[in-house]
Amino acid sequence: MKKTFALLLALCLMLSGAALAEYDLTWEQVTASLEENNVNLSGEFYTFNEIAVAIFIPEGFAQVQAPDDTFIGYFMTEEGSAIGLQYVNANGMDLETYTAGLSGAGATEIETGTVNGLPCVSYEMPANKTVNVAFTTEAGYVLEVICGPMETEEDKQAASIIMASIQTVSE
Repeated sequence: MKKTFALLLALCLMLSGAALAEYDLTWEQVTASLEENNVNLSGEFYTFNEIAVAIFIPEGFAQVQAPDDTFIGYFMTEEGSAIGLQYVNANGMDLETYTAGLSGAGATEIETGTVNGLPCVSYEMPANKTVNVAFTTEAGYVLEVICGPMETEEDKQAASIIMASIQTVSE
């Protein structure tokens, strides 16, 4: 368990470094690091065909009814941890404009970068105890992945791994 926690901590540090715009985080980096440290990460990729995106959902999360119709996917554990994917009309807002408005909405730890070649912004919402990553689309929408509640460093590290898995898929 200590080895797994140490690996998760190293991945979290790697992912926080990924927030620099010139840094490109890939799922291959994460899986290589997990394999190198003999950590078995169980789960599966879920594909959301309507937006041509896939995300890794760890074992223990079950797909459940979303809280509202802005969510295209919602997964929960028996303990209440959740992963939500929202796809909302941002009226053509670009990533820079979206990022600029985050601090006024209560976001902290705001960082921009790329995940699997996709420009994004990651941030925390302390009031909701969530870690989020958002991508703007050419269609003028925002895809936001929300993980919470984040109560421990281990929770944040697991969320970082989930967020590092977000990638486009061929239609």
